[in-house]
Amino acid sequence: MTSKPRARRIIVGAVALACALTACSSGADSAAPQPLSDTARAEVQRALDAAVAAGTPGVQVVVTEHGRTWTAGAGVGSIEAETPFPDNAEVRAGSNTKAFVATVMMQLVGEGEVDLDAPIERYLPRVVKGEGVDGNRITVRNLMQHTSGLPEYLELPQLDGDYDTMRTQHFDSADLVSAALGSGPAHFPPGEKAEYSNTNYLIVGMLVERVTGHPFAEEVNSRVIQPLGLTSTYIPAPGDIDIRDPHPLGYEVVDGKPMDFTRFDPSWASSAGALISNGHDLNRFFTALLFEKLLQPAQLAEMRRDPKPLTNRNGIEYALGLARLTVPCGKEVWGHGGSIPGFRTYDGVTADGRAVTVLANLRPVDPAATAAVQHVFDTAICQ
Repeated sequence: MTSKPRARRIIVGAVALACALTACSSGADSAAPQPLSDTARAEVQRALDAAVAAGTPGVQVVVTEHGRTWTAGAGVGSIEAETPFPDNAEVRAGSNTKAFVATVMMQLVGEGEVDLDAPIERYLPRVVKGEGVDGNRITVRNLMQHTSGLPEYLELPQLDGDYDTMRTQHFDSADLVSAALGSGPAHFPPGEKAEYSNTNYLIVGMLVERVTGHPFAEEVNSRVIQPLGLTSTYIPAPGDIDIRDPHPLGYEVVDGKPMDFTRFDPSWASSAGALISNGHDLNRFFTALLFEKLLQPAQLAEMRRDPKPLTNRNGIEYALGLARLTVPCGKEVWGHGGSIPGFRTYDGVTADGRAVTVLANLRPVDPAATAAVQHVFDTAICQ
């Protein structure tokens, strides 16, 4: 998830910050294997420190394995107060929302309510239309896999407003979809390739609502969040511009300085990126999903089938709301990740069950800073 408000203009700046380390574990049997060896933990800590040195105010990693969790951090959760990244930090999880919404959609597929290969016109008549855009040719699968060719709604001028206005402005998904489809031609015919477009998941959220008769947030809550006991995960209610405690502040670099970008109405992100969560919950969700606790085997297999390389996201092959991620050690890793004003998250689970979430309270735009945060994730996965 990326956004394009004027306040999002980023100029790279380095911030020298003190490092902090925290560690915790679950209440599992103390004799159970711990996540990572002492040597591996030291390598992860060095990666965290390097990410802060590269310009990110604060970074936290949460590793869950064998029923136990290890958390470590570096930098600060608040530049102004010089406080560390809080334990169990809740952040805006951005495009991880798509994996939650896609899980609901695959449950509906399993219940016979939705056909993945049916045209979206069957469910949302006269909604998906525009220059080179035909809802009779675009399937539900195309939308979920970013193979629809639809334009990106985040490029709309109405999302290029002043940040003070954007804090409280409420957006309607249907209006954003309509504006995006009227903003220009389709980028390519359906199925020709895969190009990440957040517009797809606004429509998937609208489809969930049409089929169930309930807001997509209610369906995510009742079908995923509550069954898994994700007590730090929620989709903000309309007008809710805050993040529940404990949370770090989220920053964007504007005019050379980090700007507090924590509080805003995320309605413009909606089913493409409005979710709030923490590392423990995200690890629990992706582990439950990938080990068949949320879907029947047939639906999970379909969700992971035939991932397509994204033309505008390097190192990511996208299936249906799940991405196969490239890591330097060559392990098979599935997950997602998110980018939204103030925060960047990396999330994945290995085939043998190690789950890793990395939370950063600034979205790096400098390639070196971005690579440094990515390296934290790679190190925690591969060590």
